[in-house]
Amino acid sequence: MNAEETNGRTGRTGVAVVTGAGSGIGRAVTRELLRGGWSVVLAGRRAQALEETAEKAGGDTLIVPTDVSRPADVEALFAATVGRFGRVDLLFNNAGTSGPGGVPVEELPYEAWRHVVDTNLNGAFLCAQAAYRQMKGQSPQGGRIINNGSVSAHVPRPRSVAYTATKHALTGLTKSLALDGRPYRIAVSQIDIGNAATEMTERMRAGVLQANGEIAPEPVMDVADVARTVRHMAELPLEANVQFATVLATGMPYVGRG
Repeated sequence: MNAEETNGRTGRTGVAVVTGAGSGIGRAVTRELLRGGWSVVLAGRRAQALEETAEKAGGDTLIVPTDVSRPADVEALFAATVGRFGRVDLLFNNAGTSGPGGVPVEELPYEAWRHVVDTNLNGAFLCAQAAYRQMKGQSPQGGRIINNGSVSAHVPRPRSVAYTATKHALTGLTKSLALDGRPYRIAVSQIDIGNAATEMTERMRAGVLQANGEIAPEPVMDVADVARTVRHMAELPLEANVQFATVLATGMPYVGRG
């Protein structure tokens, strides 16, 4: 697919790159985009997990094993995408890690901090930079980048300094990219997600540390609801943008957290 196609009233499909596509939110978003007629490039560290996502979803896919913290991997990802499809219309910047949970800040190893920063922040920057270059130079010009933030981009959980710092930084990355992308029809937005039911949030049902020191279970929501929100954002015409969206389990401790 070498050009944008229309899809109903809101009007856009095309070629999407989804990082972290091997599980969780990335897998759900990949499936939803494929159902909507997108061609999807699946990126992630585990080739087998990417293949499982593609097999279950069907549709027009390309699998590119990628460690987003490595510049050469990211360069190869976008080269493969353009080589196959000719352009990039959407980047869902989703790959991320929570790092070691529940570790007091004074005990957090530097290596653990660096791993979270390299994946969540540096990886998001590298992918956005590569997408930006392609979107700026292609014809028709432009495209959309959606960064996966978190409710931790607004308020922290206890003992989550590395994850929270990177998610706050992603908000700054989103705003700066959105501003710089205006002249080139590059729309940049962020979705902040709270307690979508994935492997990462399974522990929420059993109980997690709260700001008052108690352990309490938290509600979760269907990850498909997140995927539908991402697709809605993705399929808006480039003249419209959901700058920030927060999608969370209704009863989770977010408003008033901390």
